[in-house]
Amino acid sequence: MQNTEASGERGNLTLVLAGTGKTGRRVADRLKARGIPARVGSRSGEPPFDWADPTTWTHALTNVRSVYLAYAPDLAVPTAPGAIRTFAELAVRSGVRRLVLLSGRGEEEAQRCEQLVQDSGAEWTIVRSSWFCQNFSEGIFRELILGGEVALPAGYVAEPFIDADDLADVAVAALTEDGHAGQVYELTGPRLLSFPEAVGEIAEISGREVRYVEVSHEAFVSELTKNGVPAAYVDLLQYLFTTVLDGRNAHVTQGVQRALGRSPKDFSEYARDAATTGVWDAAGNHAAGAQQEKQGQSTFSLQ
Repeated sequence: MQNTEASGERGNLTLVLAGTGKTGRRVADRLKARGIPARVGSRSGEPPFDWADPTTWTHALTNVRSVYLAYAPDLAVPTAPGAIRTFAELAVRSGVRRLVLLSGRGEEEAQRCEQLVQDSGAEWTIVRSSWFCQNFSEGIFRELILGGEVALPAGYVAEPFIDADDLADVAVAALTEDGHAGQVYELTGPRLLSFPEAVGEIAEISGREVRYVEVSHEAFVSELTKNGVPAAYVDLLQYLFTTVLDGRNAHVTQGVQRALGRSPKDFSEYARDAATTGVWDAAGNHAAGAQQEKQGQSTFSLQ
């Protein structure tokens, strides 16, 4: 990304926060492919960016005109509003013209952060996301699939899983094109699936023996804690499964169509594409894990 950043030294850079995560790296790759000057915002970036260390923010915003604003681990955590407010104010003072915020469907806390961005004085676009399809192949559920048993407290509540590639396409359009300012794009896939149905499709397409097992929220939390998952992530996952996954989001939207003029990718298409990479193959397990480590992705990253 160094070459594209060098060409943006006069204040035309796009800063991509959570730039090594599921959506951030896709946004950065698309900008790079278009020859658009971009800076990856991450703890390992140059200069580094760390949400937990505000002293890194000013340097990361130098010569930046637009920002893909993704807060890690999620806008639902208590620290998010204060950080979003402070960052957005600093960004505008630093000359940023456009903010594109990654938000979450059905999260009241996330929508409070949306309002802070809308009040910042910058041009803004909200990208409000469903659960990512890629959580099954790049994130929190992949190890469960490889183990043959996806034990979650999700029941049969339907969710319109969104492909992270579609989300990245929307975000890049909002960052680089006119006509998206002031828009709230609520992004879903084209149909509803329960978690058991999603796991069943992955099993059929991948040829793996994988089954969904319903567990209580207490058992789920206990297992996460026993496996050393940090308490903050445990709390976040519990919130997502108990509050957000209660049926409030069990409907599809036209957000991708509105933003891009095309339909979103179906979950089965996502699963076929993922299966061809070997991410769910026993032989591909080590390579896929090494690639995630190289990209700086936490197993429990939600972005």
